[in-house]
Amino acid sequence: MIIDSTNSGNALVNGVPFGAVIFTGGLMKEVTERVMTATVPNLERMFADKDISHAVENFKICAGEAEGAFDGSVFCDGDFYKWLESAVYTAYTLNDGALKSRIEEYIGLIARAQQEDGYISTKQIIGERDGSTRRNSDINDFEVYNMGHLFTSACVHYRVSGRDGFLIVAKKAAGYLEKLYTEAERSGEVRTAVCPSHYMGLFELYRTTKDEKYLKLGRKAIELRDSVKNGLDDNQDRLPLKKHERIIGHSVRANYLYAGLADLCAEESNPEYERVLRSVWTNLVTKKLYITGGCGALYNGASPYGNFFDHQLIHQAYGYEYQLPNITAYNETCASIGLVMWALRMFRLDPRAEYFDMIERVWLNVNLASISLDGLRYFYENMLRRTKKLDYELIWPLTRTDYLISYCCPPNIARMLTQASEYVYFVKKDGSGIMTGLYAESEADILLHGSKVHILQKTRYPYEGRIVFVTEAERDFTLSLRIPAWCRSGRLLTDRKELKFGKERSGTYTETLIEAGTKELVLELDMPVALIKSNPMIEENTGQLAVTKGPLVYCSEFCDTGSGTLDGLFLLSDCEFSEEDLKIDTGKSLRTEGEAKDAHHGASGQVTIPALTTTGILIKDRTDSRRQPTERPLYEVYEPENTDRREVSVRFIPYFAWDNRGFGEMKIWMPVIWRI
Repeated sequence: MIIDSTNSGNALVNGVPFGAVIFTGGLMKEVTERVMTATVPNLERMFADKDISHAVENFKICAGEAEGAFDGSVFCDGDFYKWLESAVYTAYTLNDGALKSRIEEYIGLIARAQQEDGYISTKQIIGERDGSTRRNSDINDFEVYNMGHLFTSACVHYRVSGRDGFLIVAKKAAGYLEKLYTEAERSGEVRTAVCPSHYMGLFELYRTTKDEKYLKLGRKAIELRDSVKNGLDDNQDRLPLKKHERIIGHSVRANYLYAGLADLCAEESNPEYERVLRSVWTNLVTKKLYITGGCGALYNGASPYGNFFDHQLIHQAYGYEYQLPNITAYNETCASIGLVMWALRMFRLDPRAEYFDMIERVWLNVNLASISLDGLRYFYENMLRRTKKLDYELIWPLTRTDYLISYCCPPNIARMLTQASEYVYFVKKDGSGIMTGLYAESEADILLHGSKVHILQKTRYPYEGRIVFVTEAERDFTLSLRIPAWCRSGRLLTDRKELKFGKERSGTYTETLIEAGTKELVLELDMPVALIKSNPMIEENTGQLAVTKGPLVYCSEFCDTGSGTLDGLFLLSDCEFSEEDLKIDTGKSLRTEGEAKDAHHGASGQVTIPALTTTGILIKDRTDSRRQPTERPLYEVYEPENTDRREVSVRFIPYFAWDNRGFGEMKIWMPVIWRI
């Protein structure tokens, strides 16, 4: 969860310590074990190989332990710090002594690479030696972004391991930033640090060290935004922060900004900033969010609210309201991770179910979809529809790949997934009770005012809605159970009564008194298959529906129909679904658009997922096998005699499991034939 909650005056809930919750079965256990045993070591292999990423090599050059020039992306330092977070959680969860030792070696290397004044960014350190660049010359060199991830990673390392070597490095780097911001404030020459991870990092330093200078520095960093000259919507600094009402610009930078602002509000009450957070959040979730939780729809988009004659081209942009294309959906993985961070911080300020509903939606759909079922391949962007052929080339591959030039997403998703256990329970500020976050089969030991509470959670969630809690407590406490917004009915069973509820409880928390001793409580969330329609303003989805079950969004792939295509496939508006277990050979995830990739670092296996099957209608006119859709006229005469139709069986799988069975079409939104 990367938040030490113990020092936040305005937060209404606190997280539980590392190790308080362990997964004992189910999807979350499968995911975290796969990431810790496959993803994390594979990422280390690539970071340590100078012929692949050059990240570790850059630190060695800075420390005088290797020769050469800087190589890699300008933010590869930050990528490596994110991997270190995932490595810390892995090493101390699995009690992996060898990995613990390597982590300390990496930290020692970073410390040796750091400059005497605390500065640490390998491109500039190397560049100042060979004359190729200098520090603080270009905001798009991501220097402060790199430091922000250093701050967070160092705090996580200290919180989990108890060792302070990395924290010392972080404090020195923060000292450098303090001098930098003091001079900027004095001179009036203020620049925005792009992708502001340092806001969250500085507030985490404050919570970890309880040294108020880091709180003041974080506040100053945010306030100085309003002094930026010629600001850009790309960085959300064209307008003063307190005038923000809609979410615009680069999606990762926006989500990191508002997550950091929420961190500040957790420490210091600020009604104006809190109003900004609510306004921008509402704009996002009601008008600019995909059904999967993906965000930042556009590869490149114009700033929608600037002067009409002064539009700015923005990469991975939040565009206009309802501008949500499917084939070209960008939805960078880091943006969805940033949304989880932001939602978590909003939940700490105001623990409402809507924020954890959002975390659940993003986590179980777009976040899990960004990584293959073997844990070795990644999406940078997360589309909602894939076709067999395009007339244009997109920036990133149409299938997952093991290495990306811009490698920020893989270590980011690794650190988030390894930290999953810290999203399960939260303690109320007054210590009177516990609130649920993500539901997962798990076991937890939590202290309430020094009194131990043991909670065993037994469930197949998110595949089934029945969740059994067995509690052992020394004294009475309250347990607040999240009733997700997707749930329209259910019941709560205790040893005293049965409480049935309907849609009036959707998207709320239900608080239950749990008496001392051993007690059992059962929450049953009715989880039928639901067909979802979108707002009519989303033009691409007109006449189409999406298949969901509980928190999971489903999709259909090329191999899920007997015809081998999704072209011309229609759902019936009153279709019924049956359920089946589907085994996926993860070795097939290594296939790309017609060629096998080098899989020397991976291994095949099988993953079982729940699939849904229904009867669809295949219309011949839409499946002309002689011509690809890209080869057909832009418009052509409709000929009723060519609309022969036949029934076909069609399967839907959870969106998170797509692109693991070879390259081909995929759809979430399906055209519908409506019964009258």
